[in-house]
Amino acid sequence: MNRCCSLVIGMSLLMLSARAMAADAIPAESITGEWPKGEWISLFNGKDLTGWTPKITGQECGKDEKKIFSVVDGVLTVSYDGYETWDGQFGHLAYNKPFSKYRLQIEYRLPRQQLAGGPGWATRNSGVMLHGQEPTLMEIGQDFPVSIEAQFLAAINDKPRSTMNVCTPGTHIVYKGKLHKPHCTSSTSKTYQGDQWVSIECEVHGSDKIVHLVEGENVLEYENPQLDDGTLLDSGYFYLQAESGPVEFRKVQIMLLDE
Repeated sequence: MNRCCSLVIGMSLLMLSARAMAADAIPAESITGEWPKGEWISLFNGKDLTGWTPKITGQECGKDEKKIFSVVDGVLTVSYDGYETWDGQFGHLAYNKPFSKYRLQIEYRLPRQQLAGGPGWATRNSGVMLHGQEPTLMEIGQDFPVSIEAQFLAAINDKPRSTMNVCTPGTHIVYKGKLHKPHCTSSTSKTYQGDQWVSIECEVHGSDKIVHLVEGENVLEYENPQLDDGTLLDSGYFYLQAESGPVEFRKVQIMLLDE
């Protein structure tokens, strides 16, 4: 067999493998009626933002005037290319369905530097907001949805920086058996580079336990997500986050738990 034929066969096998991997998850758009439990469901179709709603600080829910969120070459992309400088344009992209008990898998990376003037703490910083309030209930000037954040961070200047920490905008958690009020708490994960694809998972058990995993390893767990007034959060919307810098997401899929 000559080299040309070998390359063609090799490329064909890779394409078949990619199609098989893509077929592992049920496309959310194909589901009618009640969603199945115990099966992976893909929430991002690789083509557009069907099923998702943006909420940008200073804009009405559903508006994203300068396209912070878009799909580029099959990747769900956060970009501030339409802005010259930072003026508080925090962005969140909500999936249009609340969930309670589930496993959520995401592959992300934080590839480049942020918009000029962006806050220092937001450098190579994103996340997924769990048990969030309904996006239509967010106020025009609200920066973050009331939620529990699984925070994505990447290395800066080769300094150690864990990912999949927990942050609590408008909420609290029970951590190590005690009510825990600090805004952010670090995980035990290793440090990942910004241009590196990272696979994470959130295992959410309603108002009971939430587990953060990175590359299959448990790096943080806590219990009883709740509002500041003590009301337990059993379900809610989840959001992908934009905090002044670029982010890329190539997988977003969910498995409903039968509990």
